Amino acid sequence: MNRIRTLLVDDERLARRGLELRLAAAADVEIVGEGENGREAIEQVAALAPDLMFLDIQMPGLSGFDVLARLPQDSLPVVVFVTAFDRYAIDAFEARALDYLLKPVEDARLEQALARVRRTLHERAVLEQHERMLGLLADVRGAGELAPEELLARVTGGAAPRYPEMIAIRTGRDVVRIKSAEIDWIDAAGDYMCVHAAGETHVLRATMKQLESALDPQLFQRVHRSAIVNLTRVRRLRPHANGEYFLTLESGQELKLSRTHRDKVELLLQGSLRQPA
Repeated sequence: MNRIRTLLVDDERLARRGLELRLAAAADVEIVGEGENGREAIEQVAALAPDLMFLDIQMPGLSGFDVLARLPQDSLPVVVFVTAFDRYAIDAFEARALDYLLKPVEDARLEQALARVRRTLHERAVLEQHERMLGLLADVRGAGELAPEELLARVTGGAAPRYPEMIAIRTGRDVVRIKSAEIDWIDAAGDYMCVHAAGETHVLRATMKQLESALDPQLFQRVHRSAIVNLTRVRRLRPHANGEYFLTLESGQELKLSRTHRDKVELLLQGSLRQPA
């Protein structure tokens, strides 16, 4: 069983002790360090690379929000804020904390937060495995790349941009041309992108930004930091308790619509969402 390496940061020693005692009931949680201020939190994250950090919001010097802003995003652990004031809850979510706990921490609420942490860490592990598999596939078969001359073939002189009907992917001497309208969805893993279209998957080296610029935003929208979806392929929109949504495509593929892209819900509901037969 993989242990969740956990850091506790709170300026109140008794608060840290209380959380430690409650976490002792979770067999998969291992407390690897503690801190009593923002400076120690930053140092401990750098030294210990924890998976999870329970972070107090109100601390002398650097607040929990300040700590989150100063940590490198590529080494950021999953963060659960701890606060004595309910009014900080909205700020906590805007700061992209996974969850927040009110003091005094209740056992049932802590278990809910841990369940959310476990799901998030599992998704990260799946994404890392996906990236490794794409890298292996690219090494064996060769990863394509976008043909820039076709991506730039749009008219912008004073008129609305015209998006290419075909996306060209160059692999060695070959060029595969895909109809933009046939793309179901696109997902990313590191330096690689998977373009799922007409029952086939094309692996290429590209960025989300490059593909977004090549696709008509009236049809294609980012629904997650690593996924773009063809809105006309969406058949169902299912809300989740934590403010996220799950989209089911015509192919049966399910994608997550993250909280940061909730503005797309209105776009889906205003006519782009196909009703199931």
